[in-house]
Amino acid sequence: MLMPKANLVSIYELLFKEGVMVAEKNTKAPKHPELEKVPNLHVIKALTSLKSRGYVKEQFCWRHYYWYLTNEGIQYLRDYLHLPNEIVPATLKRQAPKDSRPTRSAAPRREGREGEGDRAQYRRAAGEGGDKAAEAGPGAAPMEFRGGYGRGKPAQ
Repeated sequence: MLMPKANLVSIYELLFKEGVMVAEKNTKAPKHPELEKVPNLHVIKALTSLKSRGYVKEQFCWRHYYWYLTNEGIQYLRDYLHLPNEIVPATLKRQAPKDSRPTRSAAPRREGREGEGDRAQYRRAAGEGGDKAAEAGPGAAPMEFRGGYGRGKPAQ
């Protein structure tokens, strides 16, 4: 498809920077959500061309295209955009490990064992020393068969 070179370069730059690209299957959209002034049709056709050459892998799900750069595609875009080897897509960069676990707070700790408190007292109060939770469940109630309908109905 014929398209301005500026559009093609901006598509390739974003693809190389992120390593992945998403586009809704809407060829009549006036612009792509991530690229200003580039029609969605140009994005779809440019990346379909890269897919046919084996530079990206395509995944389609729920009216959205997902494209992932391959190693050959990274090398092709480096040559096309005249980038050095030190620059890599965001998908290949290692993220610094961050402390995802919160630190312990200085709040006073509960005293006593786990399970002590209002909930345990409520469970014990229902029966005379029995465990209310253990008496519930399948097999706890006596079986009662009152007859059925159709073939299972007792003869009269």
